[in-house]
Amino acid sequence: MHSSNQISNREGLIALKVYVVENYQELSIRAAGIVASQVILKEDAVLGLATGSTPEGMYRELAQLYREGKVDFSRVTTFNLDEYWGLAPGHHQSYHYYMHQHFFDHVNISPENIHLPPGEGADVSAICRAYEETIAAAGGIDLQVLGIGVNGHIGFNEPGQRLPTRTHRVDLSAETIAANSRFFPTPEEVPRQAITMGMGSIMQARRILLLASGKGKAAAIRDTLGGQVTTAVPASFLQLHRRAIVLLDREAAALL
Repeated sequence: MHSSNQISNREGLIALKVYVVENYQELSIRAAGIVASQVILKEDAVLGLATGSTPEGMYRELAQLYREGKVDFSRVTTFNLDEYWGLAPGHHQSYHYYMHQHFFDHVNISPENIHLPPGEGADVSAICRAYEETIAAAGGIDLQVLGIGVNGHIGFNEPGQRLPTRTHRVDLSAETIAANSRFFPTPEEVPRQAITMGMGSIMQARRILLLASGKGKAAAIRDTLGGQVTTAVPASFLQLHRRAIVLLDREAAALL
């Protein structure tokens, strides 16, 4: 069972579809179905991928669909949203490590088609520019999967007076550092910076899928869908996207 709602932009065109499912398991199955459908429809699809706790179930379901022969990732290209700055790819908390552990090592994606922002390097501007150029060379992102932070961030685009449009290095907020500290032995070990796609990069994706699970995300979802588009809630910009889906479980939708 699920319910749905639609938010229209000022021209009356549907800008956002919101679906509420019963629980995390159903959310994971539905999310995997959306991603798999994109790949089935376009075998060389370009996927934008996210990390964190929420998409783990989706990746498990996608791996199962691959094992069942229902989806083929051999021609798919992926671009991840972000990476901690200062962590080597082999670090057990890097997003490179996460993606291989939860997804890439379980499907038939070609290693040369996998892209994540580097977490190290001497010239940050060149790293960010090269990442944008690689996305453009691939033809842009067909479907971008997003999670959402407790403060409404997507990628690592933190609330602020201004939001950079392109891939950039960002100082992580206190809320984000606190939320991520559960993954590290001590709070002091949590990286203070990250490389992230900018809001313009995200909004250029042809389709967007935002996932949110649990009561801890309810306030951020309420503010995201509350009608006001503001840099104080970066995810609220999704209201302006022509083909965005928000997929929630009951707890994440509790304040709507």
